[in-house]
Amino acid sequence: METTVGNKERLKLYQNWFTFADSDRDGRLTGNTVIEFFSLSGLSKEELKQVWAIADSKRQGFLGFQEFVTAMQLLSLAQEGNVITAALRDSGKLDKAEPPRMEGLDDLMKNSRAPLVTIGNETAEANGKNADVRPFMKSLFSKKPKKSYTSFSAVTSVIDGLKMLYNEKLRPLEASYRFNDFALPFLTDFDAKPMVMLLGQYSTGKTTFIKHLLQSSYPGAHIGPEPTTDRFIVVMSGPDERSVPGNTIAVQSNLPFTGLTTFGGSFLSKFECSQMPHPLLEQISFVDTPGVLSGEKQRTQRSYDFTGVISWFAAKCDLVLLLFDPHKLDISDEFKRVISSLRGNEDKIRVVLNKADQVDTQQLMRVYGALMWSLGKVLNTPEVARVYIGSFNDKPVNEGVTGPIGKELFEKEQDDLLQDLMDIPKKACDRRINEFVKRARAAKIHAYIISQLKKEMPAIMGKAKAQRKLIENLESVFQKVQKEYHLPPGDFPDLEQFKETLSRYNIDDFEKLKPKMVQAVDDMVAHDIPELLSYLRS
Repeated sequence: METTVGNKERLKLYQNWFTFADSDRDGRLTGNTVIEFFSLSGLSKEELKQVWAIADSKRQGFLGFQEFVTAMQLLSLAQEGNVITAALRDSGKLDKAEPPRMEGLDDLMKNSRAPLVTIGNETAEANGKNADVRPFMKSLFSKKPKKSYTSFSAVTSVIDGLKMLYNEKLRPLEASYRFNDFALPFLTDFDAKPMVMLLGQYSTGKTTFIKHLLQSSYPGAHIGPEPTTDRFIVVMSGPDERSVPGNTIAVQSNLPFTGLTTFGGSFLSKFECSQMPHPLLEQISFVDTPGVLSGEKQRTQRSYDFTGVISWFAAKCDLVLLLFDPHKLDISDEFKRVISSLRGNEDKIRVVLNKADQVDTQQLMRVYGALMWSLGKVLNTPEVARVYIGSFNDKPVNEGVTGPIGKELFEKEQDDLLQDLMDIPKKACDRRINEFVKRARAAKIHAYIISQLKKEMPAIMGKAKAQRKLIENLESVFQKVQKEYHLPPGDFPDLEQFKETLSRYNIDDFEKLKPKMVQAVDDMVAHDIPELLSYLRS
C-alpha cells in the first residue's frame, strides 16, 4: 500500500489503520497485534524493535493513537533508509513522512466489515465503537495455536516485556474480578527505582540511618529525642533540593505514588517527597516513616489508615528495615499491627539493632536474646529474621563501652548491611519478576474465590441472606476452592481482611469464571515469562 497525501489525509488514513488493528476497541494496541501489523512494512525485527521502543517513549507497554502515528512515521523513514534513533523522532522529519508501504493491508481491510474513515469523507465513523470488526489477528493468520503465547520481538528489556504481559494477560483478569480493590492496586510503576522502607518506634535512628548512608542531610529531615518525623517522607533523586507536598506527588503519573490517593487527603497531608541530587539516590529511594508509639490511644488519634499505608509501601518496596535500639525492645500493639501488615513480604524484612554501642558486650547478648524472643511472637515464620547489630550514625563507635571486639563486630555488621543495600539494584530485575509471578498467582486465586462465591448465590430469591451466610462461612469457600483447583493454602489471602472488603460489595454483581482469562495467565507464567528471559539472554 503506497500513497502520497497531505497531513489531514494522513491522519485519517492512520485512524483507519488504527481502528482496523484495534479489534477489541479499547483504544490501544498491544504486543502481538503491533508486531504483526508492523511486520507488513517488510522491515527487519531489529528495526521494528527500535520503532516500538521509540514510539512507546513512556514505556506503557501499548500504543495509543498518537504513539501509533509516530510508529507509522518512523516505519516510513526506515523504509527510506534512515537509521531509527530517538534523535530522528525529534528531527522534524516525522511530520513530513509519507505513510509507510504496508504489504497486503489493502486486501485485509477490504475483507473486514468495519466502517472506516475514508479520505475526503468528513462524516464517516472514525472511532469504530459500534463497528462489528473481524479481529485483526484472525484476518492476518488463518491458523492460530490453541494457546495464546506472546511474541517478544519488539521488546528491548525485561521490564518492557513484563509491562506487555501485564497489559495483555494479567490486568484483564484483575479488572474482571476487582483484584485491585481486594488486594493490590493496578501496576503502573514498572520503571520505578528500588525502594527501602524504614520502620520502628520513635528515636530508634531511622532518619539518622538515611543521613548516614547519604553522608548528608536531606530536605524535611528532623532529628531529636522526641518524635520528630510525623509524616511519611520518600527520599529520592531530583535535580535540586526541595520538598514536594503529598497531594502534588500523588497526581504525578511518572512517579509510583498515584495509588496513595485512595488513603485520602488526611494521609496526603502527612506525606511528602524529599528530592535531592545524590549518586546513591540514582539507584535507590528511601521511605522514612513516622515513629510507632506505644498504646492504643496512638492508633485512634491517626486520621488515616496507618497500617494500610505501611502495607501499600511494603508491597512496593524491595527491602523493609525494622529498627530497634537496646532501650526500646518492647513491641507495642500498634507496632505488632504494623509488622502483621507486612504479611506476604516476609522475605523483604531485615532487622537492625541500632545504637548497640550504648551497652557493653554482656548486656548486648541479653538485649539480642530479648529482641529475638519478642520478634518470635510477632513474625509467624519458622525462619529466623536476619539481624544486623551496630551503631548506624556518623559518630565513631563508643569503644570505651563495647571494647575492641565489639568495635570489630559492628564494623563487619555495617559492611554486611551496606552490601545488602548495594545488592538491591543488581537484584531489582529478579525481584520484579518474582513479585510479578507472585501477583499473578494471587490474582488467579482471587478469581477462583470470587467466581465460587458467584456460583453459590441463588438465581432469584434470598440473595441478601445468602450473601451474609457466604461471608460468615468464607473459610469453607476457601477450602472448596483449594480442593477443587489443588492450590496451596499459604497462597490464599487473609481471611478477615477479605471478609471486610467483601462486605462492601454485592456478590451477585461479580463475574462468573472466565476460563480463557485464567488460561492466559497460566500460559504467561508457564511459558511467556521463561520465553521472555530466554529471548533477552540470547
